[in-house]
Amino acid sequence: SLRFPQKLWKLLESSKFQSIWWSEGGKCVAINKDLFEVEVLGREGQQVFHTQKMKSFMRQLNAYGFTKTYRSFQRSASLPEFLAEEAAASAHSQILYYYNPGFNREHPWLLETCKRR
Repeated sequence: SLRFPQKLWKLLESSKFQSIWWSEGGKCVAINKDLFEVEVLGREGQQVFHTQKMKSFMRQLNAYGFTKTYRSFQRSASLPEFLAEEAAASAHSQILYYYNPGFNREHPWLLETCKRR
């Protein structure tokens, strides 16, 4: 069974979910909170993480060294990122951004450094 960081990575790389994506060119995780609660945490019978609560999911992120960050006002260069952010903004959803130096799309080998605190 995969550890939390590997599950998160698989989720980000999957095209099945609209509620979570790479941001800041693959350096941050962006989560559309409302949609994530329904789309990922609310899945019946096929849970990705061992929780249905956003608070527990965020605690897991913190336990693995992710820190909440705030979006700089610079717009995303990549079209999928830009479209996801625009769609979320127009829906007035809360977008959460998390950063971990060992969790970077361009450097998958750093994933091994994401250890539980």
